[in-house]
Amino acid sequence: MRRVEPLTPRMIRVTFAGRELEGLVVEQPAASVRVLLPSTGGAELVVPEWNGNEFLLPDGGRPAIRTFTPWRVDPTALELDVGIVVHGGGVASEWAQAAKTGDPAAISGPGRGYRVEDDATTYLVAGDETALPAITQVLEALPAQASVQVRVEIAHADGRLELPERALAGLEWCVLAPGAAPGETLATAVREAEVTADARVWVAGEAAAVQRIRRHLFDERGIPRGQTAVRGYWKRGRAGDGGDEA
Repeated sequence: MRRVEPLTPRMIRVTFAGRELEGLVVEQPAASVRVLLPSTGGAELVVPEWNGNEFLLPDGGRPAIRTFTPWRVDPTALELDVGIVVHGGGVASEWAQAAKTGDPAAISGPGRGYRVEDDATTYLVAGDETALPAITQVLEALPAQASVQVRVEIAHADGRLELPERALAGLEWCVLAPGAAPGETLATAVREAEVTADARVWVAGEAAAVQRIRRHLFDERGIPRGQTAVRGYWKRGRAGDGGDEA
């Protein structure tokens, strides 16, 4: 690992580096990579074995593997950036807060990303803090002629990050109300957005919240499923979760 950089009070950007990244190509925005973290609470990285059904450590335990958006890939410098939202009790967030230059990690991927339709003229892009790296990539990949609305839920007002300029006209930062469940403000923002029947919609965030958003888009708005990509990136209450895509 090469760098650990706090971007906001809740977002840390971790830069992985090494010859092992040679040949890593990410062709679509909002793709994914899997990161193997030390399982012992220390710096030792133990590579698990596949038993035909799941990855297991030599002692029979399950490895700490988390999925993130490959935020930036530099094939020349052989670098890969991921963004990790820090919070209480998560394996990935605790690791990111304690990580130092030179600490080991293992990467696999990339997984499939989002296919942008070049002839689409209207987009709604929405998500919570865990989706910010993917939102950045989706916005950069959208066709220049498209009209774009962006809705981002953040836990606190200081959670804003710089997004591509094209998002500014239709961008709303939605601060989660004290005591509100994650995704509640995002669901309201999507419900209140002006979305036409021909719009393409990309949404990611807490699993239960995006499930409600999915039902709203399909059942209440009547937007065809083929025009949407709605992804649960993490699940509230699941031990060790709360990072980017889960």
